[in-house]
Amino acid sequence: MTRVTASTDDIEKAAAVLRAGGLVALPTETVYGLGADAEDPAAVARIFQVKGRPPSHPLIVHIGGAEQLDDWVKDVPATARLLAEHFWPGPLTLVLRRGSRVPLEATGGLETVAVRVPDHPVALALLAAFGGGVTAPSANRFGRVSPTTANDVRAEFGEAVDFVLDGGPCEVGVESTIVDVTGDVPSILRPGGVTREDLEAVLGFPLSVPSTSPIRVPGRHPSHYAPQARVVLVEPEKIVAEAELARDLGHRVGVFLPAPLTGTPVRAHAVVAVPASTAAYARGLYGFLRRLDRQGCDLIIASLPEEEGLGLAIANRLRRAAGPRPTP
Repeated sequence: MTRVTASTDDIEKAAAVLRAGGLVALPTETVYGLGADAEDPAAVARIFQVKGRPPSHPLIVHIGGAEQLDDWVKDVPATARLLAEHFWPGPLTLVLRRGSRVPLEATGGLETVAVRVPDHPVALALLAAFGGGVTAPSANRFGRVSPTTANDVRAEFGEAVDFVLDGGPCEVGVESTIVDVTGDVPSILRPGGVTREDLEAVLGFPLSVPSTSPIRVPGRHPSHYAPQARVVLVEPEKIVAEAELARDLGHRVGVFLPAPLTGTPVRAHAVVAVPASTAAYARGLYGFLRRLDRQGCDLIIASLPEEEGLGLAIANRLRRAAGPRPTP
């Protein structure tokens, strides 16, 4: 996929906005982020305000290269350096001990901080021009579908963001994998763009994906990545029957039709043909959810992919999208 490269003038304008305490939406290879100066507590607090995000929910600090890691964290184990060497720049976030440059506002009050180096030329150019770290959760309202284009960001926030850098559609399409490397044994706190299998191949031992952790990280709220429509997960062989039953009950049903069922007739308001490739599915997932919202669906019927490779991240996002909604 060819990525749009923002102009040097736009990158300098965005860096100036960050220096002034403003918010910049920036492209990464995963999703678009809502960025602020990582060392400015007031700017960081504005991210929470604009997103409607609980202040206890920590942010990721984006830096320009692995050589900057010691500027932002302390007590870096050999495992973290090994993973950074292999996967940075890239969709891997490491949880480490907070360094003095990182305000507690960015970590949700924790003494740990999540750090990564994005693999996108526009994001890296912005980090170089700015000369510091950028806190950047996904550029959407808290708990909603993450944006994978600049237009998604504009539709979500309008004038609430000071500057939007357009870097084209995101190549990975789901957020970074978050790995806790603060303990004796690393663990995956959030599946994402780097697969468990690839991590294990580098480390030489299996990694767990615990359902709970004392370390709070992005994306672990019971309801997250959620469209306006309610998402219901069923077994693949039940997709068509459940969708048609819901339609008969009066729902405007959207269907994620699995690749093996491509071409199967289904009576529904809208149908998304799920790609056979998990990379293509991950890249399109959030766009599919947004499309069904735009088409007026109030219910989305989907099934989980096999939980291997990027399928693990896709399944994680669909489970969160189908999670219990907060009571108004």
